[in-house]
Amino acid sequence: MLQNNWLQDAQTLSTAALKAFGPTLVIAPHADDESLGCGGTMALLRQAGVPVYVLLVSDGSMSHPNSKKYPADKLMQLRENELQAAVEILGVPVGQVHFLRLQDSRVPHQGQVGFEEAAQAMADVITGISPQTILVPWRRDPHPDHRATWQLVKKAVAATTLPCRMLEYLVWLWERADAKDLPLPGEMRSWKIDITPVLNLKHRAIDAHVSQTTPLIDDDPHGFTLSSHMLAHFDHPVEYFLEELPIIHE
Repeated sequence: MLQNNWLQDAQTLSTAALKAFGPTLVIAPHADDESLGCGGTMALLRQAGVPVYVLLVSDGSMSHPNSKKYPADKLMQLRENELQAAVEILGVPVGQVHFLRLQDSRVPHQGQVGFEEAAQAMADVITGISPQTILVPWRRDPHPDHRATWQLVKKAVAATTLPCRMLEYLVWLWERADAKDLPLPGEMRSWKIDITPVLNLKHRAIDAHVSQTTPLIDDDPHGFTLSSHMLAHFDHPVEYFLEELPIIHE
């Protein structure tokens, strides 16, 4: 577990506070990030009657790039199906899932080719949903696609002019963080949500990502699967979120 004041100082978000999220959009760089980072919160929101939508950013085609059984187009479909199965377990209707299908491992960062077009495509989805709250990966999560996703969301939300609250969830920060990846003093407010009542649903949603959690794809020895050590970080009855503190002008 990361040792940092922001973690110890996290304040609890109550059920009433969750209901105040209003329609919520979960933005996932890859199929499985939604279940790992905020699956319990999604389930609690749905049980409280709050609408939840999901936007998958990448096509997932590079988790097993050398597989003959699952070439890129088949792998993309498999991972989208896994995502839909996972969010249904969490209570999200399949019709409320959207896909950008940007190339896995090459989601564009600000200033790169394709960034503006991707941000506009994301803005169109956000405008169509009009969420009050957006759950997005932590801005310095140690995965390039996660950081690019945060940049796209920031740009897209600014383009919509919608007053969205943004809460940033944690995925690879638990496993790969350097000191420079952690929140800076005075940068973020930290929140925690007790997901004990729905922890089993979160586990089931993670398990629905079979290509990422089992040797289903067995013909690519260099393919990616989540290690048991990595998965252990998400076996806790608490989910953490970071929210940017307002800038105070003196």
